[in-house]
Amino acid sequence: MPTAPDPTATETSNRATRRVARQRRRWVKVLVITVTTVLVLLAGAIGGYLAWVNHAVDSNVKRASLLPTTTVPGVVAPTRVEAAKNSLNLLLLGSDSRGPDQGRSDVIVLAHISDDRSRVDLIHFPRDLWVDIPGRGKNKVNAAYAYGGAPLLVQTLQTLIKVPIDHVAVVDFEGFKAMTDAVGGVDVQVAESSPGYPKGLMHMNGDQGLVFVRDRHDLSQGDISRGQRQQAFIKAVLLKGLSKEVLLNPVRLASFIDAATKNMTVDQDFDLGTIRSLAFSMRNIRSGDVHFWEAPWTGVGTSSGGASIVNMSVEQMNTLAGALANDTMSTYVDDVSPKHGFGG
Repeated sequence: MPTAPDPTATETSNRATRRVARQRRRWVKVLVITVTTVLVLLAGAIGGYLAWVNHAVDSNVKRASLLPTTTVPGVVAPTRVEAAKNSLNLLLLGSDSRGPDQGRSDVIVLAHISDDRSRVDLIHFPRDLWVDIPGRGKNKVNAAYAYGGAPLLVQTLQTLIKVPIDHVAVVDFEGFKAMTDAVGGVDVQVAESSPGYPKGLMHMNGDQGLVFVRDRHDLSQGDISRGQRQQAFIKAVLLKGLSKEVLLNPVRLASFIDAATKNMTVDQDFDLGTIRSLAFSMRNIRSGDVHFWEAPWTGVGTSSGGASIVNMSVEQMNTLAGALANDTMSTYVDDVSPKHGFGG
């Protein structure tokens, strides 16, 4: 015959079950509160971080009239064709404030950002490239900057490559130095050795980078070789800035942004909202999506006045202009410019 259950034992068991349930609910409550608190703090930190970034960019970046406001007789500004849709062209200028001549730009790079924001093509223009300067005749491309600042250089390049330039940014070499140190140095591909810089991959800090990009007397092709070094250094800084080592490190990323913006001047239309929108649209860009080119040239020559110049390939320049205008840089091939390891 079955034994009747002990009421006392049953009640004890029930109390234990209820106690365990209460403990579980208490721990769940604690866990929920803890997780919620962490998320709130994290959201606050992210919000504060983004607010700091916005403040740094807005307060650090200087603005100036860098885009053309007047027209040169006979020069018509190009328009964007339907095929290019929302592609963007940014002119990036590097200056070396160390020298006495403040009127020339030492680095001239056009950044073409594809319509779908999946690709960036950087085209470096040798400073001695012999071109037509609107209203001034034939001269070195960086002479346009001396004659009329960034606006005339924009008009010169727009005439050359037949695409509109949307924005201009000028960065002093000291800015590249600061950016380099902010990310812990960069790995630069040295194509031609010089004292202190052996051929091959070399890790450089900011001071080493400055010496590297300023030297031309120890190089085989003078300003051409120096321009190639500048491109290699800019490439290294850009790729390090896009690396996970920087993007996923808030402290290092903040230092990089602060260093970059403190030494930057942009056109007046390149406001904070535009910069933020562009940065967000390019959030999926990685190092493999950035491609480097040299504006097509065939060799070094001498002008009628005896100046050393870089001769342009007109036919290949037209090919480049077509690829930029139609947003088809993914199929562009440079068959002219001497290769030096910086191409797409």
